Amino acid sequence: MAPSSVVVTIEKPNKFSLVEINGSDSTLLLEKQKAVFAQSIAAASQLDWPKDRILIQVLDDSDDGNLQLLIKDEVSLWREKGVNIIYRHRLIRTGYKAGNLKSAMACDYVKDYEFVAIFDADFQPNPDFLKQTVPHFKGDPELGLVQARWSFVNKDENLLTRLQNINLCFHFEVEQQVNGAFLNFFGFNGTAGVWRIKALEESGGWLERTTVEDMDIAVRAHLNGWKFIFLNDVKVLCELPESYEAYKKQQHRWHSGPMQLFRLCLPAIVTSKISVSKKANLIFLFFLLRKLILPFYSFTLFCIILPLTMFIPEAELPLWVICYIPIFMSFLNILPALKSFPFLVPYLLFENTMSVTKFNAMISGLFQLGSAYEWVVTKKTGRSSESDLVALAERESKSLNEEKITRRHSESGLETLNKLKKQEEITPLKKRNRLYRKELVLAFLLLTAAARSLLSAHGVHFYFLLFQGLTFLVVGLDLIGEQIS
Repeated sequence: MAPSSVVVTIEKPNKFSLVEINGSDSTLLLEKQKAVFAQSIAAASQLDWPKDRILIQVLDDSDDGNLQLLIKDEVSLWREKGVNIIYRHRLIRTGYKAGNLKSAMACDYVKDYEFVAIFDADFQPNPDFLKQTVPHFKGDPELGLVQARWSFVNKDENLLTRLQNINLCFHFEVEQQVNGAFLNFFGFNGTAGVWRIKALEESGGWLERTTVEDMDIAVRAHLNGWKFIFLNDVKVLCELPESYEAYKKQQHRWHSGPMQLFRLCLPAIVTSKISVSKKANLIFLFFLLRKLILPFYSFTLFCIILPLTMFIPEAELPLWVICYIPIFMSFLNILPALKSFPFLVPYLLFENTMSVTKFNAMISGLFQLGSAYEWVVTKKTGRSSESDLVALAERESKSLNEEKITRRHSESGLETLNKLKKQEEITPLKKRNRLYRKELVLAFLLLTAAARSLLSAHGVHFYFLLFQGLTFLVVGLDLIGEQIS
């Protein structure tokens, strides 16, 4: 039996415009962006699949002419090596990622293919990715999606990336894996997944109505009866945001979008033909618990109610509310990543701090406020691509006469790395700390409440308020993670 035909899509969104940056900073930023997408194109071009059964399309939604030329040049280099690869740039750039994918899937050549593998511009699939995912579709015509897990090249870079890794380990190893095993449904992660094109078409395709187009198509496909499979042992390399500013914007989109979608999908969920248990799972577990109830609980209890009770002698919260339940919930999140156990307390404190951002995002999404429609792509440093380029250079020096293409490290890639290093040595970018007012205000409230608790001999309340207040202060002064360049 001939292998299935697959379209491999690399989605390069409009991260930011280089027009706003001058001089050497603009050149360095351009080189960094090139390093990010070059390694992704290289990884996709080396997927182990028959050449006549695969097409790689690079969807460039950037608005900078220089960057577009660099991407075209990278695509041309791989086409000269015999790779079936094309470059697409939209003339009418609306709808963000959903609009980009919708435009690409409407092309005539897509009709000749059965599956589409989707990768964001900073993801690097292994050569055997398709061989590990596509065979799951055989013999199961109701299977619509096979999702792989993310693996992070910079998970140990700083405290912020370590805490993110804890959260995402729980998401993949518990949420995705359990839902996939027992319900044949979970939220599509937007990348590192393979869709049956028929499932996308019958579910309405990509819609531009929310900032979480991946969750949107997953819910609609589930309501149409399509099944999903999550593969925890298939990992795709990517990068975590290393600055609090980038992480905060990412979390705002990840929590406002689901509330937008909940408003839009609730009638369809209630009237759908799926079982009552699946409806309950969609409404309460998929939408409300992690995206609404937990941020509301953390923000109101730990950031508002608890510190205010220190100023009211008659009010006292039981120890199990402020201590045992939060630690138990954080312990469950730590379990999938046992090496992260020493970070249990920092994780609890940081998640309570992030509840401010998540609560604000939830409100803006639920009531359709202006910030709910912001679609800001998470900025990446290109750290993974730099390490790839160095490793590949070493391999190429040992096998100059080999004709087989290994993970690509072209002359343009070498030049990119060298220019990047020289620019950083000659004109290092100035890093600056931002000030976050909401976090600083809450730090003042919590530290004042901690002082009040100490004077009133409230015991364990003082320690919690002190450390939570210090966490808000550290975050408010932008002292966690890398600073913005």
